[in-house]
Amino acid sequence: MSRDTRPIERRFVLSLALTSLIFIAEVLGGLWTGSLALLSDAAHIFLDILALALSFAALRISARPADHRHTYGYHRWQVIAALANGATLLVVAFGILREAWERWQTPEPILAGPMLAVATGGLIVNLLVALVLSGHDHRDLNVRSAFLHVLGDALSSVGVILAGAVILFTGWMWVDPLVSALIAVVILTGSGRVLRQALHILVEGAPDGVTALQVQPALAAIPGVRDVHDLHIWTVSPGYVALSAHVVLADASFARAQDVQDRIRRLLVERFGIEHSTVQLECAPCGQGLVTCAHER
Repeated sequence: MSRDTRPIERRFVLSLALTSLIFIAEVLGGLWTGSLALLSDAAHIFLDILALALSFAALRISARPADHRHTYGYHRWQVIAALANGATLLVVAFGILREAWERWQTPEPILAGPMLAVATGGLIVNLLVALVLSGHDHRDLNVRSAFLHVLGDALSSVGVILAGAVILFTGWMWVDPLVSALIAVVILTGSGRVLRQALHILVEGAPDGVTALQVQPALAAIPGVRDVHDLHIWTVSPGYVALSAHVVLADASFARAQDVQDRIRRLLVERFGIEHSTVQLECAPCGQGLVTCAHER
């Protein structure tokens, strides 16, 4: 399962550098203009910096080969990074909502012009980062989640730009906390999705779109298979699915067993995308996972 991660690592480093620049600009701009929406967007960007950094670290660690103590390798570090990102997003989103409520009750003056300029710069940088990450294969959930984070930032920047324009032309200061609350809702939605996916993997859940109720009859329908039992499907890390099963053969001859095993592996890969499988072939249903016969040669 080891792979060359250097190309995407370089993309992560460039994305981190660009995102850090706009984070600094939005923090300074938010403090200068008094815009909570701008500071909320900066908080969102900070979380994206954290998400990119954790994803980068997880990518480096997960690329390490398996050893005698970690026989599946270090792929779960990607899931741990996602869990940490989701939890942090959750905390900050509630903090923004609280501050937005206080600003709604007591509006403060805002420098709309500079707020608009900083937010526009943030949007441009977010689109550049999205372009950098979009060049990678998005079947990699780790990269795709980082890409979606950046798109969320771009959406937040659009919201801040709209708020700045409204305040500039109408003087409606209440638009600032309103946009801040909307940004918090976007963050909450993203954090909920990340947390749900991470926890699903950590509790050994099957991948989306694949269940034992689908796989068991498909295996049982293979010619030469009499029964399938003790079937388990779980996600080691995003994109890395494992399966184990006991398969009872209708014919225990060695040649037939080899044919059935080849058919099983081919079906699992082509139909369900499961490349890591452990299949125990048996002559009759086993007890306690013990092999009940030996293949004839």
